[in-house]
Amino acid sequence: MKIYKIPKELKAIIFDIDSTLYTNAKYAFEQVDVQVRYYASLHNMTNEEARNLVSDYRKKWALEHNGQKISLGNTLKAFGVPIAESIKWRETLIEPADFLTKDEKLIEVIKELDKKFKMICVTNNPVLPARKTLEALGISEYIKDIIGLDTCGVSKPAIEPYKLAVEKCGCKAENCISIGDRYDIDLALPLEMGMGAIEVAGVTDVYQLVKVFSCFF
Repeated sequence: MKIYKIPKELKAIIFDIDSTLYTNAKYAFEQVDVQVRYYASLHNMTNEEARNLVSDYRKKWALEHNGQKISLGNTLKAFGVPIAESIKWRETLIEPADFLTKDEKLIEVIKELDKKFKMICVTNNPVLPARKTLEALGISEYIKDIIGLDTCGVSKPAIEPYKLAVEKCGCKAENCISIGDRYDIDLALPLEMGMGAIEVAGVTDVYQLVKVFSCFF
């Protein structure tokens, strides 16, 4: 866990979902690869050719942008796949319950955080698979709002989802903290907006959040 900033008056937590609220390397890979395989099927390419195409583009983009990462949604957009089409792919190709199960420890932590903070998720998946993910983990009832790829029509990092998250939380950016596993995608922009930020290596770091925020209880 890397803590960049914790607001003095913390009122809301903005969670990334994938590889943040769960740790499952197989599912994390499949979410990306199933879309890459589908792209290959549409363009008369082998799966490996499509994987290399995506990988090479992301590496080139990072070199041209000071090492920053680019989301799969924005990568596919560069290949001529509109965000609206990406949304359809993710809704039909991704099934969280095939990989994820109820996480009792996470439920305990989220339930405790719910007593003090407003919680919302901002994800690069559409709302449907995102909600299915929270349901599979057993925490859906505690996180009422999800801002997905289909909510604003743009992929993180983009300011629109975070502006909407702040609005839905009913507070100011400086009262929010963004928590995610990728600095460039989940944290850099929120920090610029005045939010707090914590980078996690996976759900085991999320388990520690009640302790991290103990001064607010």
